[in-house]
Amino acid sequence: MAVTESSATAAVEAVFRIESPRIIAGVARIVRDVGIAEEIAQDALVAALEQWPGQGVPDRPGAWLMTTAKHRAIDLVRRRETYARKLAEVGRTLEDVAPPEPAEPDDIDDDLLRLIFTACHPVLSAQARIALTLRLLGGLTTQEIARAFLSTEPAVAQRIVRAKRTLATARVPFEVPRGEDRAARLSSVLEVVYLIFNEGYAATAGDDLLRPGLCEDALRLARVLAGLAPQEPEVHGLAALLEFQASRTAARTGPDGQPVLLADQNRARWDRLLIRRGFAALRLAGTGPYAVQAAIAACHARAARYEDTDWAMIATLYGRLAALTPSPVVELNRAVAVSMARGPAAGLELVDALAAEPALRAYHLLPSVRGDLLARLGRTEEARAEFERAASLARNARERALLLERAAAAVAPATPRRPDAAGN
Repeated sequence: MAVTESSATAAVEAVFRIESPRIIAGVARIVRDVGIAEEIAQDALVAALEQWPGQGVPDRPGAWLMTTAKHRAIDLVRRRETYARKLAEVGRTLEDVAPPEPAEPDDIDDDLLRLIFTACHPVLSAQARIALTLRLLGGLTTQEIARAFLSTEPAVAQRIVRAKRTLATARVPFEVPRGEDRAARLSSVLEVVYLIFNEGYAATAGDDLLRPGLCEDALRLARVLAGLAPQEPEVHGLAALLEFQASRTAARTGPDGQPVLLADQNRARWDRLLIRRGFAALRLAGTGPYAVQAAIAACHARAARYEDTDWAMIATLYGRLAALTPSPVVELNRAVAVSMARGPAAGLELVDALAAEPALRAYHLLPSVRGDLLARLGRTEEARAEFERAASLARNARERALLLERAAAAVAPATPRRPDAAGN
């Protein structure tokens, strides 16, 4: 049945948004090049835009797009093979011809996993991995990625083009790595998903504290990974962490978008379904860094009130995390937990030990935490100075405004605030 052009176009765009990662993955297995695979997937999209308004939307639109794309990929490979044979006849070779492989429907999840490992290959910079992952797996347009990271569309487009070129030049195989290489590559994949979520959860710069779209994309990728690689405990650890963190999203900002600290959040607004999903994923996680961070987030999720939080356990878990992944940021978070378990003086001692740490020199949360602890100790003038210094380092407008408010309030002894533990 024919449909209107506008409704057909809307259907094509909606289906393509959902199916494009699997289409690109399925085609990439045939052509062995994610850049070419994306172009072929786009060709299939154009074919749908041309045909669906007149012929009607097929019963299985995703399968239609996949079949069309794979036919074009196989045609391309056959043309390459023909060209290679002709070159061979005149004594030359074509080294980069990829053999076509039969498309087995049951392999589709493996294809998607191959695409994730390829887009997150360590040969690419972290920013390139993030942009390529959001484009190929998140289905985001260049414009959407640029908006999410407060960059320009040409800059993001160039980043994606260079990433594809780097993968092709480095001849990165379109495969799921095995053995020792798998652990290293899996770590890169998880890091990309983690960075995408973090940028959405606490935007580095700009006027908004949150970018919910990035959180949703990262959470979806983590769930996909957990389904594709159920035997990997750290995948479940990351999924659990993101479920717990995402459960607090609605409570982390007020009506005007201003940040709400953990101590002041309305826990009735925490998403209980996501919390249950977090606990389910945590049961499958191991003892790696993401699992430990998820366990910390679980401590917050278990507490019905802020006062019920098991800070001693959180401090212990941060100590375990510091042993697994030594980092001054982890130490700063541990200091917050210690201050809540043993008092602000104990926390301040740990924070002051980090004062000369080069990695924290421009990190606004170091003076912010120090300001919290000083305020709790009644050293209000020092606290005010620390909050002002933190505000001068903050790049996010919402965080900066909150820190200036706290600087102004610090001189009022009756209103000390409790520190916000990292990741809240």
